[in-house]
Amino acid sequence: MKRQTNRTRVLCTCIGLIACLVTGMPLAAQHTGNHTLPTDTSACSQPSVSRKLTHQLGIDFRPAYVVPTNDFFDGDNSTGQPIRNVWSVHLKYAFRFNKDSRLGRLYPHAYQGIGVSYNHFDNRPPIGHPVAVYAFQGSRIARLSPTLSLDYEWNFGASFGWEKYHVPENGSQVLGYNDVVGSKINAYINLGFFLNWQINPQWNLTAGIDLTHYSNGNTHYPNSGVNPVGGRIGLVRTFGAENSSPSANAGQLNPNDFRPHFSYDLVVYGATRKRGYIDDYNMGHLIPGSFGIVGLNFNPMYDFNKYFRAGISLDAQFDESANLQGHYAGGTDDDPKFYRPPFREQFAVGLSARAELVMPIFSVNIGIGHNVLYKGKDTKGFYQILALKTFLTRNLFLHTGYQLSKFKDPNNLMLGLGWRFR
Repeated sequence: MKRQTNRTRVLCTCIGLIACLVTGMPLAAQHTGNHTLPTDTSACSQPSVSRKLTHQLGIDFRPAYVVPTNDFFDGDNSTGQPIRNVWSVHLKYAFRFNKDSRLGRLYPHAYQGIGVSYNHFDNRPPIGHPVAVYAFQGSRIARLSPTLSLDYEWNFGASFGWEKYHVPENGSQVLGYNDVVGSKINAYINLGFFLNWQINPQWNLTAGIDLTHYSNGNTHYPNSGVNPVGGRIGLVRTFGAENSSPSANAGQLNPNDFRPHFSYDLVVYGATRKRGYIDDYNMGHLIPGSFGIVGLNFNPMYDFNKYFRAGISLDAQFDESANLQGHYAGGTDDDPKFYRPPFREQFAVGLSARAELVMPIFSVNIGIGHNVLYKGKDTKGFYQILALKTFLTRNLFLHTGYQLSKFKDPNNLMLGLGWRFR
């Protein structure tokens, strides 16, 4: 009997390991982004169906208006015609946590997955028709009726197949060519708000508005960005829907599910960027090569509830390209010379206010800060941060962020790793 008991324990342990590998959750705990869920020691006594995920397949059609942020979109391009419209088709796979699981009770309406889209700009523009691959997550904002709700969804990924900026071989002026996209691969960021109508347990129809931004984070020039704004309509098919509707206690927390508390995020990141300069004749030029960026954020935050945490962050960053303008040493347009600025002109320390939306696997962090230790105009003033944290374990997460300067100027990417101290 003792040998049989040991075999049962070994079997249960193996099942637990496989489940953790499949779901990406550590064996010791499952992570929701702002707190830890204790190990379920009764896994072997519960039906396996309680651990199953609910799967979804969806298709979106998104027509949009291209905001004319550059003369290129007004017709100053090789076609001589304005670029006003773009439409995209999206195929998406998503999953929800089971209604009887801990995460399913805490976040009954959350879904997350991967998607791919094809984008077609009108008038055959010289910027290509890119394909985007992205992660996404969405949830309910408000319930309007038993079958209708107001939802949101964000997409974050990369887009491929752009026709990047180039200088014509005959040396003619480049104003008629693409001077807005400087790289073949660009980041893809999207936010949508829409009405979600549940036609029946298996089918949902969605319709709403859509905001999109394409950018390379100053890793290449030019980087004017492409910004479509429009609508979206979609159809979603849910599999296993007969068991997927939230249970009666969905969203109702037990005393041990969540307690307000402090946590601390430490992030180390790096990136490269391009930099331009103005010569003695007030003409703009691009400095050849790329410059390195290294940064660190220490971010104490208070977890108010399962969805929201906020706090302050100490932000330090070294930018190898900062304040080069004041150290111009001549040279040619193709090979300008600069003296290396002192360290204190390329290193800055700031304080930022941070707020974070917490969901399973992902957290979205936004911040507004001001440098308090700096020297030089490139590091002076306000900066803004938008970052996505993707948790790999209970404490370790990927940090993918983007920093603006002075509320309007693209600054740099923030690609790194973070660790959460609890």
